[in-house]
Amino acid sequence: MRPDSSDVSDLDLSLSLPPSSAGHRPVKSRLVGLDRRLFEAVAARHWPGGDRVLPGLSRSANHGVLWFAAAAGIAATRTPRARRAALRGVASLALASAAINTLGKRSVRRPRPLLDAVPLIRQLKRQPITTSFPSGHSASAVAFATGVALESRAWGAAVAPLAAAVAASRVYTGAHFPSDVLVGGALGAGAAFAVRGLVPTRSQLAPPGRPRVAAPALPGGAGLVLVANAGAGTADRVKSLHAALPDAEVVLAEPDELVAELGKAAARARVLGVCGGDGTVNAAATVALQHGIPLAVLPGGTLNHFAYDLGVEDARDLSSAVEGGEAVAVDVGRFRSDGPEGATATEDAVEGYFLNTFSLGVYPELVRLREHWSPRIGGKPASVLAALKVLRSDERPMVAQFRGKDRALWLLFAGNCTYHRPGFTPGRRLDLADGLLDVRIVHGGRRPGTRLLAAALTGPEVRSPAQAASRLPRLRVDGLGPGTAVAYDGEVRHVHGSLLLDKLPEALTVYRPLTATR
Repeated sequence: MRPDSSDVSDLDLSLSLPPSSAGHRPVKSRLVGLDRRLFEAVAARHWPGGDRVLPGLSRSANHGVLWFAAAAGIAATRTPRARRAALRGVASLALASAAINTLGKRSVRRPRPLLDAVPLIRQLKRQPITTSFPSGHSASAVAFATGVALESRAWGAAVAPLAAAVAASRVYTGAHFPSDVLVGGALGAGAAFAVRGLVPTRSQLAPPGRPRVAAPALPGGAGLVLVANAGAGTADRVKSLHAALPDAEVVLAEPDELVAELGKAAARARVLGVCGGDGTVNAAATVALQHGIPLAVLPGGTLNHFAYDLGVEDARDLSSAVEGGEAVAVDVGRFRSDGPEGATATEDAVEGYFLNTFSLGVYPELVRLREHWSPRIGGKPASVLAALKVLRSDERPMVAQFRGKDRALWLLFAGNCTYHRPGFTPGRRLDLADGLLDVRIVHGGRRPGTRLLAAALTGPEVRSPAQAASRLPRLRVDGLGPGTAVAYDGEVRHVHGSLLLDKLPEALTVYRPLTATR
């Protein structure tokens, strides 16, 4: 006589119990019996549309295909939060799948349910051959959905019904007992939280220490004049902002007319707005400083370091801040070069501001190459090719004076405020008003590519013969040769002689939402 599913399950779990656990058999038997009855109740119940939808949905989740497709769809929206959510979901799925397949299924070798009670139309065409406990499909589904939700509640809510349907389909098709699904889901959620422990979400990071300041509240955006860089692909961002702030004035400016249009806008605006990349934002910040008015930043470039560190990722973030009058004071980095000692010609003097980074050495060459290639192949591929070319360069290191001593160096980097690297995430700033320059120097020597790569991987906290790092309110560099290139916020200029880097503490008022918009 063929045993039913309860006979097999009871026998398997009973034989796995050590003799010392005999007193607990009645409890476990009751749990196994409950599991069997739930399985049979699901098999006996007809769900409208379930016979047609759930088996196919269950098959689509094989090998994570459904979730990789979902991640691609989420990331395709091209918002930073969506990309982070998709990446976190995939990482959580990978960890859950690895744990289930290497430990879970080998620890408890529970047979699959017998399919006598399951209608043939529901059964999978190819039955799984692995052990039943726990459910790998359920673990992957819950891990992906939980990982996405930890980064973005909105996307998590969109994915959760799909994950729940996949988990339910495993019982409905007869592939798993309900307890397999519940434990698999719990393990999947645990994997997502484990990933968050390794790589914190934005909400886990320390709250920014930026001082809140008074700024005009502009209902509907009235009084905001936003200048958008027409060459930066900002059309979609501007459209979203106009929908959120219909009374705001928007000016599209060609790159060669950008500075002039920013000056005109600042002359008639209560708040100057800008949409573009870091270079465009730098130009707007300079104009806003000169006119003494607040700045509203809508990211519209490739990297958008300042906007993202500020906490503005899209039009919804910015419109919430502008209408609520929510703003903070941020530091502005400044560089000044008066030319060689004894120089009096005004053309030798150079002054500028930076919101993100300032550098000299090989980085300006990287920026030059990237700007040269990006119109033809795009910003990100151009950055990769430029970095490869710079790393393979055979040029000699530049020489500069620090405190009267000549030093050979490949790179001097100065960040406007302190850059952090929590977990395995890339560097970002939590506080844009700490009064400090994050200075990093890669010393000269052989193999510049190796030295630069080691400095990038280890971060500024690690000291070695190849690099030095410090946080200073100001820095002076002397002995720079004629035509020394410097890069700041993606722009390149040339200096000569002495160079002074310092800070304008809390000099610029910038809008940012002080409460989460999601």
